[in-house]
Amino acid sequence: MSPLVLSTLLLHMSESMGKFMSLLELRPLSNLRKRALLPTMFLLQGISTRRISASQECWEKMEGSFNLTTIPRRLVFYLEGPPPGVDLLIDSVAISYKKTEKSVSSTIGGTEGIISNYDFSKGLHPWNPICCHAYVASQWSGFLDGIRGNSGENYAVVSKRTEHWQGLEQDITNRVSTGTVYVVSAFVRVDGNVQDQVEVKGTLRLQNTDGSTHYNPVGSVLASKEKWNKLEGSFSLTNMPKHVVFYLEGPPAGVDLIIDSVNISCSGHKQSKEVKVTSGVETVIKNPHFEDGLKNWSGRGCNICRHELAAYGNVRPLNGSYFASATGRVHNWHGIQQEITGRVQRKVLYEINSTVRIFGSANDTEVRVTLWVQEYGRERYVGLAKNQASDKQWKHLKGRFLLHAPFTKAVIFIEGPPAGIDILVDGLVLSPARKLQAAPCPKIENVLYGVNLLHNSAFTCGLAGWSPMGSCRLSIQTEAPHMLPSILKDLASQKHISGRHILASNRTEVWMGPSQVITDKLRLHVTYRVSAWVRTGSGGHGRHNVNVCLAVDNQWVNGGQVEADGDQWYEIKGAFKLEKQPSKVTAYVQGPPPGVDLRVMDLQIYPVDRKARFEYLKEKTDKVRKRDVVLKFQGSNAVNLLGSSVRIQQTENSFPFGSCIAKHNIANEDFAEFFLKNFNWAVFENELKWYHTEAEQGRLNYKDSDELLEFCEKHKIQVRGHCLFWEVEDAVQPWVRSLQGHHLMAAVQNRLQSLLSRYKGRFRHHDVNNEMLHGSFYEDRLGRDIRAYMFREAHKLDPSAVLFVNDYNVEDGCDTKSTPEKFIEQVVDLQERGAPVGGIGVQGHISHPVGEIICDSLDKLAILGLPIWITELDVTSENEHLRADDLEVFLREAFAHSAVGGIILWGFWEMFMFREHAHLVDADGTINEAGKRYLSLKQEWLTRVNGNVNHQGEFNFRGYHGSYTMEVDTPSGKVTRSFVVDEHSPVQVITLNI
Repeated sequence: MSPLVLSTLLLHMSESMGKFMSLLELRPLSNLRKRALLPTMFLLQGISTRRISASQECWEKMEGSFNLTTIPRRLVFYLEGPPPGVDLLIDSVAISYKKTEKSVSSTIGGTEGIISNYDFSKGLHPWNPICCHAYVASQWSGFLDGIRGNSGENYAVVSKRTEHWQGLEQDITNRVSTGTVYVVSAFVRVDGNVQDQVEVKGTLRLQNTDGSTHYNPVGSVLASKEKWNKLEGSFSLTNMPKHVVFYLEGPPAGVDLIIDSVNISCSGHKQSKEVKVTSGVETVIKNPHFEDGLKNWSGRGCNICRHELAAYGNVRPLNGSYFASATGRVHNWHGIQQEITGRVQRKVLYEINSTVRIFGSANDTEVRVTLWVQEYGRERYVGLAKNQASDKQWKHLKGRFLLHAPFTKAVIFIEGPPAGIDILVDGLVLSPARKLQAAPCPKIENVLYGVNLLHNSAFTCGLAGWSPMGSCRLSIQTEAPHMLPSILKDLASQKHISGRHILASNRTEVWMGPSQVITDKLRLHVTYRVSAWVRTGSGGHGRHNVNVCLAVDNQWVNGGQVEADGDQWYEIKGAFKLEKQPSKVTAYVQGPPPGVDLRVMDLQIYPVDRKARFEYLKEKTDKVRKRDVVLKFQGSNAVNLLGSSVRIQQTENSFPFGSCIAKHNIANEDFAEFFLKNFNWAVFENELKWYHTEAEQGRLNYKDSDELLEFCEKHKIQVRGHCLFWEVEDAVQPWVRSLQGHHLMAAVQNRLQSLLSRYKGRFRHHDVNNEMLHGSFYEDRLGRDIRAYMFREAHKLDPSAVLFVNDYNVEDGCDTKSTPEKFIEQVVDLQERGAPVGGIGVQGHISHPVGEIICDSLDKLAILGLPIWITELDVTSENEHLRADDLEVFLREAFAHSAVGGIILWGFWEMFMFREHAHLVDADGTINEAGKRYLSLKQEWLTRVNGNVNHQGEFNFRGYHGSYTMEVDTPSGKVTRSFVVDEHSPVQVITLNI
């Protein structure tokens, strides 16, 4: 027999009740030589609470817990168990205490509820209406006409609502705690002047000790007049605020909210199987690791099975004991799914984690996690995560999503591989994302701005500091003066440029060229400008790409590139920034094919002094965006105004600042509020693109663009049309790609006629054929004139719209396909073919912006005399402080340039950006450092001035273009007037009657 060790409690007296946990390590000692296990136990008042089998070979860990439900007179804990004669060795004993407070609440169906008077049987106590009126209707006092209670007893009616947030609330501060998941359910309906379903929301108002208030969405449902609807949701508190108030809100003003019952209960009771808590994080997926079979899971057009250990040959679960498979798949969208309606909420950021592999194919294939959402009036598919999966090992899928619009149903599923391939799923976890603390602003010290990092860049010391990248041969040459570009000749006197350059010959690989290690000279988070003059030599014909590159450990960083040949020297302009400490950084020049010589002159890499540039831009902005204004006063109150106080406040800058928006994100009230408050132009992200309005030939869908346009027009937002066509083949829908010849031409004509006749006069701009520098789908199939034809026909159908070319990478020197020179050539060619090009769209998807490079590109484009718009601006950096700095560079540079007519951001809200780490507003609505910088610049570009009326009865000031209010003190009191400063002449005289 193996000896037994027990732990025992003798209960005599205790100060409080609660839950205790014990932890100890022990082993028995005896003269036995065999490896027998000796049972060891905890005992509670003579009853075993925990036992283990212990041996003399190693320490064993014993764990257990106990609860006190009554107060004893005395409490004794002891260990016992091995037989007589066997020594018991104890290494350590720890008992920790966690108090379990019993909430003061009513009991509903055996489950303790957090809400007091949940069914309004005691009237409205302790409920409170929020700035509105409320009363309880019952079978005794009389139900509303046609509305009986869901339970047959009482319900509350919330009326005289003038705002959507007005409803019924209850303070639950003393009945909730941190680290617990609470499940919410309520039966609601609406009454009044409402035709369709409207959203009813459950919300927590969290008032913190610092005075701030946070609103946490709990659940929502689309409610109607005809029947009771069940609102479901859940919440968990990570820290305890000063006050926690639960309330119901949501219907539009004037609509009565009717509430039958409200229940909030701890998920550890009745709902413990529905909401699982892992490390304090609420999980949405039920049975996420298939421990309860396939409960809550179903096949999406296929069969699903659960497997243990060695199913599918040698496949073993990565975590736990089970995995599931989706078999018999005949479409790529077939897979395993789970409905999560009522367990995910809008305006909450979620993160997804899953582990998958495939069976039935030796080739890797993409596996995706997708969310299907039934929104009001439409359905939508949201991609959550994807990865290339194989039949050899488990692969992880990770992603995040945020739903803005109200929805009635949500289903998550795993799909992707071609028909016949099984999908194996080890588990799927979906939970609210933890908000990460923002990285601090990095300290940047001891930077020598404008100083070249490269040693011996003028080659005055031969090849000192330089080495060949690869096996090529380096030598120093001197260029004939007549071969130098005029700009280099001008610089020669200032920088001692003599024409000396380095020649890389015997090149057998594209990446071979001159190089220099600069690891110790670089500083993190500093933007470096790259500049070089290059020319290709003997061994090749035509123009070749030449790059300044950086080998950062095992990564390649583009420092700028240009197309060059042997006829002349070409300038490379670029930039880069490092945000992680590298072990080695090598700068080198490469690019031409093997056998082609490469010449490099005056290669420089130096840190950019942005502050000095900003001071220059402020002076430039004053000249470009301001004008002198003379206010002349007349009227009965204008007499004796000399010396009177005048206060000028600009209410809006007339310069266009816009953002792209989408149908699903303007449904978020917080998103819409920020947009309307801080932008005066809009562009639709996808809703006007051909693949959206006609995904299938002949089936037109303008519903989303109609609703977006109506939203903008209602709020007096000007709109750009993006886009009529898209020249990049990957952006052309399959049915259009299948067309040839006159069939394709007919489709183009139908597209022009359909969209432009529908929206004639309502879009201020149209991007006619997007990204023609990067694609040639229509030109390849319909001839070179098709692009000009699109412009000509668009102008005939909607003469009021300004027609734009639009492309990316024009402004930063990183792409040889889209240089300013090539953009200019494209516009001139279109104009010569009769295309009425009215504007130039520079997208602005940029990294590491350098003001001088941006300005140089804008200067070159400006020679066309057309307005330049920044149409899709975003900058990206994981550190929001650096993102703010980069955004400021581009905004200041564009705003200060006289040819720029407007700036459109390509989004601002996290999770709804083209590029990651480019947002200004976090998913929960917090304005981050980049957003604060944008708002700060908007404020800087508003004029505020105070002064006094002069001897001429005038007040003079210099202000930005836009709308103003003026307040002047007169003998009969203060007088306020409004006026507008336009941009048409150097001095504007405005006469105000007071």
